[in-house]
Amino acid sequence: MMKKLLVVILVLALCGTLFAGGGAQRGGASGVQMIEGANVPRNQTLILENPGGRCNPPDYFNRWSGWNNTYQSGFQQIALDALWYIDPDAGVDGVWENALAAENPIYNSDFTQLTVKLRSGIYWSDGVEFTADDLIYTIEAQMKTPGMAYTGPFNAYVNRVEKVNNYEVKIYMKEPNSRFHTNFLIRWGACFIMPKHIFEKQADITTFKFNPPISLGPYTLKDYDPQGNWYLWEKRSDWQRTSLARLGSLEQAPKYAMYIAAGTSDVKVMSQQQHQLDVIHDMAPEGVITLKRTNPTSKTWFPNFPWGHPDPTQVACVINDERPGLNNKDVRWALALSLDITRLAISSYRGAMTISALAVPPTGMYPEYYHTPLEQYLKDYTLDLGDGTRFKPYNTEAAINIANEARKSLGDMVPTSSADIKKYVGAGWWKYDTAAATKLMQKGGMRKNARGVWEFSDGKPFKISVIGQTDNEPSQNRLAAMVVECWKEFGIDASLNVSSDFSPYTRPGDFDVYLQWNIETWGGHPDLSYFLPYFHSNQYVPIGEPQYGRNAGRWKSPQTDRIIDQMTQINMDDIDKSVELGQQWLKVALDDMFEIPICSYNVFTVMDEWYWTGYPDINNPYTDPVPNWANSRYMYLKLKPTGK
Repeated sequence: MMKKLLVVILVLALCGTLFAGGGAQRGGASGVQMIEGANVPRNQTLILENPGGRCNPPDYFNRWSGWNNTYQSGFQQIALDALWYIDPDAGVDGVWENALAAENPIYNSDFTQLTVKLRSGIYWSDGVEFTADDLIYTIEAQMKTPGMAYTGPFNAYVNRVEKVNNYEVKIYMKEPNSRFHTNFLIRWGACFIMPKHIFEKQADITTFKFNPPISLGPYTLKDYDPQGNWYLWEKRSDWQRTSLARLGSLEQAPKYAMYIAAGTSDVKVMSQQQHQLDVIHDMAPEGVITLKRTNPTSKTWFPNFPWGHPDPTQVACVINDERPGLNNKDVRWALALSLDITRLAISSYRGAMTISALAVPPTGMYPEYYHTPLEQYLKDYTLDLGDGTRFKPYNTEAAINIANEARKSLGDMVPTSSADIKKYVGAGWWKYDTAAATKLMQKGGMRKNARGVWEFSDGKPFKISVIGQTDNEPSQNRLAAMVVECWKEFGIDASLNVSSDFSPYTRPGDFDVYLQWNIETWGGHPDLSYFLPYFHSNQYVPIGEPQYGRNAGRWKSPQTDRIIDQMTQINMDDIDKSVELGQQWLKVALDDMFEIPICSYNVFTVMDEWYWTGYPDINNPYTDPVPNWANSRYMYLKLKPTGK
């Protein structure tokens, strides 16, 4: 059966459809179209893109040890579960959900104890009840096992864990931490709960594949391609015994969900035009324009420009701050000023980019709490160029310039009012000023050789290899290429290394620059705790040792430590104090330019309403439609068959 369906997927890659070339059959007198090999009805199956592409190895489902694209193949979306969820948009019943937890996190007065009360009546797909034993095991097993996803943060803060009863756990901290619960708060992903009765039997949980996986969510794994191209999930007959059921019925939800490696943007366009790819994760903007023009049932977050969902995720040039040359902030600032943001935006997003000079994405509530209040600070900020002059690097007209350039090819699609441009494209960014950048390079100990290429003052070569995304993330792929082009024009010996998996480079610190996202925010809350604790020095590991958090650049900052320490001792819902500390940190990050913020990750997710309707959009923003988000599980509550 796997071989037959593999042929179907290969046809998809070549022809843009799951059903071309004999890949479909009619199911008897009913005339129902079947997915050959999988033998499931097309009109009962939701087909979504796995943005990771082909999963390798395809049979690895251990979400708590290492990284693998199987996590995005439906596993974390509809099979795993966690204590709490926070939605980047409006949410089904508000942005916060008590999922496996029955209540919000309960701290004592000094934030040294956390009480977690759990729901009863939740069951793993093998019939074993979820209890406090699973939560305790999830914490303790990772604490005593080096190399697990949460070994670092759990060992940094947890003193001991106590079982009060089957549905209540107390966690005792080594020091106050009012944000410890966020380790279990899903926004895309977090620490999912491990099945104790499965993992405790394994000799080595770091290499255990967890195959076949059991689920705590409403779907179980039915089948998968041995080459890692697709994963087929089936709705549990007892879906009522999952946490998602408390928010609504899954009776009309798709019986099957198939997550696939969907190919290039052109292939995705053809697949959706033929109604064989329901949810496209991301694609080139040209593909979105084509689908909106040719396929009446294709739907995007915004009905028009800029189309894509503005994820609370910051795309940046993440710099290895321990590499020679790159460990100098003047050099890092020079790299920022040698980037032309207009060319970056046009080449990658056709102008549908939302830029940010600050190290948080300009989406959701963040402009209100950070970008707008700090706009004057950015205007007034100056750099010492090393020759006795001060330079103001902030360009207030950056978004206007991008919109004007985009309008040359997109015409009336691009807004003209300054308010709309600020809403969709952002505000300002750094000036493209190679003269100022040259002075900063010289201040940082660099010189140009006879060929016009930057080198160290002792004549040693200065090179930068930029790791960029593959065509599966087309906008990011193009963005990385333009970054390299700008730097080469400036005289940097820069090169592009395209990869679908950054971890072999980022974990040991074996890279110069990678273009991706390591800063992500809650979206539904202005506190910066979703990402900031990973930049505390207690999470630092030197180059050569594996780094499993967000600080692959090995940045260390005493001011950041101080801000994080203060943050852990105030309530997360003390919004005023949280934002005050957040603004302080953004100034520290700006001054050090430890990485170069560029834009929010505007994801060109396109949903086809031929077989299913009820997808979220700006007018019904109950969740993020981007299909690799764990929060996208909420879509299964709202989707209904069209009857085709």
